[in-house]
Amino acid sequence: MTDTPHTAPTRAEDTSLTAFFKDMSVKEKRTFWGCWAGWSLDGMDFMIYPLVLGTLITLWDVDRGTAGIVTTLTILTSSVGGWVGGYFADRIGRVRMLKLTILWFSFFSVLCAFANDFTELAIYRALLGFGFGAEWSAGAILVGETVKAKYRGRAVGSVQSGWAVGWGLAVIAQAAVYSLAEPEMAWRIMFVLGGLPALLVFYLRRYVEEPEVSVKAMQAPGERASIFEIFKGGYLKTTVLACIMTSGATGGYYAINTWLPTYLNTQRGLSVVASTGYLVFLIIGAFLGFIFGAWFADRFGRRKLFLFFSVSAAILVVMYIQLPLSNSVMFFLGLPMGFFSTGHFSGMGPILTELYPTRLRGSGQGFTYNFGRGLGAFIPAFVGYLSLYLPLGDAMSVFAVISYGVFFVAALMLPETKGKELTVD
Repeated sequence: MTDTPHTAPTRAEDTSLTAFFKDMSVKEKRTFWGCWAGWSLDGMDFMIYPLVLGTLITLWDVDRGTAGIVTTLTILTSSVGGWVGGYFADRIGRVRMLKLTILWFSFFSVLCAFANDFTELAIYRALLGFGFGAEWSAGAILVGETVKAKYRGRAVGSVQSGWAVGWGLAVIAQAAVYSLAEPEMAWRIMFVLGGLPALLVFYLRRYVEEPEVSVKAMQAPGERASIFEIFKGGYLKTTVLACIMTSGATGGYYAINTWLPTYLNTQRGLSVVASTGYLVFLIIGAFLGFIFGAWFADRFGRRKLFLFFSVSAAILVVMYIQLPLSNSVMFFLGLPMGFFSTGHFSGMGPILTELYPTRLRGSGQGFTYNFGRGLGAFIPAFVGYLSLYLPLGDAMSVFAVISYGVFFVAALMLPETKGKELTVD
């Protein structure tokens, strides 16, 4: 069972963003939309906490460092969930694992609404993280194995754009809920809305099938791969570099987006409702970044995407937070910052799918991406504690720039995988 290089694309090949969708069968389109919806709702669930964070700090008199730890715990458990979930996706199938994980994180999101204190909420969010991490592993592998190699960057990257949609849904829900209910009740309603992803399971059960390459790998004779095989032989270097790369990419993202709503409220003097427009403009930029990154990854390669976006993101973060900008200028600058702080994630799914053979893909992709999320998970807490001594914006900038620098160096050292076919022989 090996992955062999794909031949170079012909000149007549359609390089447009939507080429992959036009060339898809009905089965492939159903899989694409199922994974896109799952990632959208996953993003909505995750972003609910940063949006209600300011309310919780006020209601329960929690310091920023402690509040940041909850995000850290959620992402740490997601790293374990992603690895284990990816391993079991190799054993029981991508689709079955996707359904189980969606039910898991939906259930614990609803439980968060009934938390009686901050400790109880932290426990529920930590448990939610296991499903949150495993969902990404199963969904990214599923769509990556379903589409053709020449379209993989665009297809998997377009699925990643669902995160921005889910983020937008959470922001819109926040504006509506906080306009209709007092903060003491509004934050609970927000977590109840996090149970909506469970409805997606009905669609997955009816319309989404296991990829052929995955079925063949599970049916192939011979001993099953160990969960630790990705740390042996020639895979060890790949695993280490991929972990460093994802750590830098996610660390930069979390440094900004976990604390941005609080930054807008406390340092820019914007109310929850007033800051909604700023966040929506940022999210529009993120959506466009995901879409552009998806096209860029197939057109120019995964590595060039990472190098270009890591440098650009670091520059935009410094401009957005450190320059003495008026609120109106900051509003419009949010679009390019959202664009460059998220677009590189469009290449993560494709490159991690292509770095490992089919029998190890769940374990390898699940571990490396979610290890990065786990290590990056410490960044929100570090930002929170550093903000006890520096302005919150300065703390955000320091850790974002360091993270994007790490991302850049690791991306330079990884091989280019554009165009690799996924086969079982």
